[in-house]
Amino acid sequence: MRPDMARVGYVYDPIHLEHGVLGHPESPARLRAVMRHLEDSGLLGDMARIPALNASPDDLRLIHSAAMVERVRDAAQPGSEHWLDVDTYVVEHSYEAGLRAVGGVMAAADAVADGDLDSAFCLVRPPGHHATPSRAMGFCLFNNVAIAAAHLLEHRGLERLAIIDFDVHHGNGTQDAFYRDGRVLYFSTHQYPFYPGTGNLGEIGDGAGRRRIVNVPLPAGCGDPEYLRIYREICVSIAQRCRPQILLVSAGFDAHFADPLAGMLVSSRGYFQIASMLKELADELCEGRIVYALEGGYDHEALSWSVSACINSLLGRPRPDDPLGAGPQITGPDVDPLLAGVKRAHTLL
Repeated sequence: MRPDMARVGYVYDPIHLEHGVLGHPESPARLRAVMRHLEDSGLLGDMARIPALNASPDDLRLIHSAAMVERVRDAAQPGSEHWLDVDTYVVEHSYEAGLRAVGGVMAAADAVADGDLDSAFCLVRPPGHHATPSRAMGFCLFNNVAIAAAHLLEHRGLERLAIIDFDVHHGNGTQDAFYRDGRVLYFSTHQYPFYPGTGNLGEIGDGAGRRRIVNVPLPAGCGDPEYLRIYREICVSIAQRCRPQILLVSAGFDAHFADPLAGMLVSSRGYFQIASMLKELADELCEGRIVYALEGGYDHEALSWSVSACINSLLGRPRPDDPLGAGPQITGPDVDPLLAGVKRAHTLL
């Protein structure tokens, strides 16, 4: 990292390429494409590499049951291919990759909490936000971001966090982990109805967590204009009210218009604008402390350019034009009633 660069770190470990099944969309090729793009663009050289250590079983149990952790560990046998559900596989090195993914996000969160870095992007897999306290599901083994959040709360003395999730799928596992925990704001934009079927407007948390769970369930066909309105009008206001000490971002890029698994129309420019808004929010609320962790995104070119867009935002740079462009220029659905409903549910009117 050059001394004149913003203090931005990244996490990556080759073990993440050892988790894979032929033909599955959540494949090592996703991360290979991203790393190749970041190397070719020179972005990696402008960031500090954060060594990723394995999370411990005790770390995993901050969120997950012991039985759930044991199921994943026991399924990772030499030469095996085990399916936990129709979407979620475990092969020989999956447990180790999962430990390193959790440990990498924890290491980045620690570096940012300690002030060693201002921000970080964790280039990890398998993804995590569908993994519930009791179940691995939806391509996810362990909930990387949720465990890092619990680590900051339980072991680093932080009292207020925000998790922003712009993956196209609702992060049901993250929501479940903090549904009654008033210390964590969970904000999610996601296509709805869609996998996993959760994240409706009425899911707002319970007990101490009431109105700390903020779901914005979007119809298919939403693009940059709709997403930017939501983040500007709702996410910013909610975060300002909760005043988190660190922002954690579940960064899935499958709302991109080129993604084969969903029906949204966000561009890499839109992701850059969202990331820039979140950086401004972090600068305002928590001394710029923000940690991204990779979730979904299944068109490799769109994923690579969208990740680099967010990293350029963290570095304080403009976004280079990407070859995919702005996507279909069509009028998106009317989200006014939805925005009004979210504002009513969370007393923002």
